[in-house]
Amino acid sequence: MKHSPLLAPLLCVLAGVSIASVQAQTTPPAAADNTAVNKRDQAHVAPFPSDQPNNAADVKFAASVRSALVKDKTLSTKAHNVKLVASAGVVTLRGPVASAEEKAKVEQIVGAVSGVTSVDNQLDIAH
Repeated sequence: MKHSPLLAPLLCVLAGVSIASVQAQTTPPAAADNTAVNKRDQAHVAPFPSDQPNNAADVKFAASVRSALVKDKTLSTKAHNVKLVASAGVVTLRGPVASAEEKAKVEQIVGAVSGVTSVDNQLDIAH
């Protein structure tokens, strides 16, 4: 029985892929430690997105803040999607952003929106 000269290398590659796959499946992932964030969120000191007032003025205000963030195409998708609560001139920002520089830039953009009197920047830097 004659074997193709490509058969042996192909079998070696397939065996290597399956071994790597098994190793990847058996290696437990590193435990995520977001205990501090969980404790902060359970304290419910800062407003959550569900706390966004539903009156027309605050809804329009929140929309203008979101629009300013989305308009800046240099921001990451994470920054475009931060959680925000906007009420009576106060904007609370929460969620992950890509870097400390981006965190500062988001705060600067939000602070420049007409009607913003203060920004509570609780953004986290994603790892």
